[in-house]
Amino acid sequence: MRPARPTLRALREDLKRPLPSAREPLDELDHPVLAKAREHFADEGAGRERIRSIDDEVLFKVKVQRWRGAVWTDGDLPWLIAAGQREDGSPDDFYSALETAARAARARYNADNRQPLSTTTHVGHLLPDQNDRDRYQLEAGARLVRDLAAAVRELARGSLHDGHEHAADFPAFRLGILVRADDGHETYAAVRITGSVPDGLIAVILRHVPGCDPAAWYPEYALPSRPLLPAEQAWSTLMDPKAAAELLNEE
Repeated sequence: MRPARPTLRALREDLKRPLPSAREPLDELDHPVLAKAREHFADEGAGRERIRSIDDEVLFKVKVQRWRGAVWTDGDLPWLIAAGQREDGSPDDFYSALETAARAARARYNADNRQPLSTTTHVGHLLPDQNDRDRYQLEAGARLVRDLAAAVRELARGSLHDGHEHAADFPAFRLGILVRADDGHETYAAVRITGSVPDGLIAVILRHVPGCDPAAWYPEYALPSRPLLPAEQAWSTLMDPKAAAELLNEE
């Protein structure tokens, strides 16, 4: 299961949180009910308690401290679609209120549509909509950039330590980085990409190599030990020696 995340409506109206930038994925937000939902749905074999009073969709309970939540799963992606706090002496008041609202929503739906619902509740308006899916896709791009930046730094550091190319696999390509310091106190850096990568992503990769001017990369037609293969692209430049030393000293 992927990490549980809130809908935009639940984030703003139930959790009273502003919408952060796409660089902050909603499935990583620090909130007790979200943390509990992530924990609860991380294990597919864990027992889950269904909200039986809701019969038009399968919803599950999430309980932590005074917080209560309702989670709907879209395949392997759990969504927190509603949340609230219980009142003292009433352990299930949130779920009672959810049922009451869902029954009222069903009545409104049947009044406005020729084909009535056969269920006793209606929570369709709480489920993720296109705005939620657009946000998810936007975060996916930001997450890829973040993961690439971390991988580039780790590969460059590893190569600096042993002088060999270090590589990592991504869904559509393989990324390799070679960093070598020569006797003349220059530090050579090369980036190799095998596979299909859009130009914008190449620029992101080159921009995140530590100590290298993003405008100073030049295409290479051979690696130090061999020519490039048909599916490979490569670029090289010089790395700032001070940045290389700092990278080596990182833990």
